[in-house]
Amino acid sequence: MLLDVRNLPRNGFLSPLGMISLLVLSAAILLRAQTSTQSQPAVPTAQTPATAPAISTASSPQSGIPGSTTSPFGTPSQRSGLSIVVLDPAHGGTDPGARGTGGIRESEIVLDMAVQVRRALELQGFQVVQTRQGNDNPSFDDRSARANAQRGAVFVTLHISSTGLPGTVRVYVSSELPPLTDSKGLIPWDRAQAPFLSLSRKFGDLVQGLLAQRFKGSPPTAQAATVRQLRTTAAPAIAVEISSIVVDDRAQLDHMGQGVADAIAEGAAAFRPMYVVPSVPGVAP
Repeated sequence: MLLDVRNLPRNGFLSPLGMISLLVLSAAILLRAQTSTQSQPAVPTAQTPATAPAISTASSPQSGIPGSTTSPFGTPSQRSGLSIVVLDPAHGGTDPGARGTGGIRESEIVLDMAVQVRRALELQGFQVVQTRQGNDNPSFDDRSARANAQRGAVFVTLHISSTGLPGTVRVYVSSELPPLTDSKGLIPWDRAQAPFLSLSRKFGDLVQGLLAQRFKGSPPTAQAATVRQLRTTAAPAIAVEISSIVVDDRAQLDHMGQGVADAIAEGAAAFRPMYVVPSVPGVAP
């Protein structure tokens, strides 16, 4: 699956036309996922991207894009600033994630914690979009597509670790990715995070710093890792991983929920003025 980034300016941000193409592609993935859910019985969801042709920005629709506004010239202008958090409770459905000795399941804990995170974010004035509300398991690409279809958004995926010092929390950002473009000016779907690596690092460091204040033993800054879910997301994106699933009593993890929620919400609020999507190519944030 390829994205046209021939309109990507050198400062690392997608131009308005390039972002429109990305939104259209993401919307198509979401529509495909919704149609599949309605017409097929529940089966384990494949975690590999579907093949799709490259999208030409010249043929992209000029209106009807979520989060866009229309200029007097009839073309959408990008909305500046951060207003949406796409919240991803990891795993779900046939994939329970990490499991503890007492029957604790990662997928259940992060879904419960998402309620607290959502409430904390809404108190900070954010609109929250969740990738799942119940015990289902959207594919990696469906989750990324939900984030990529937004304007002025960040992506936060919640996990419970099977390792690490209990009572600590680590934030991960995507590792450095291969060069953005090939000779045709196209970017593969699985490198969509590349233009946002710097912003993801800033966001991750803010959240990790707040978590370190609340949970002794947590690192002071975010760490880079090859997290599959992050690299297909065309927005500042972080993974928050709580330690650990091996605790004897689930209550130990539940008690961390509010502190984690507050750190994510306060970090997103602090990050808000740092993330400005340029309305014209070449304008630095």
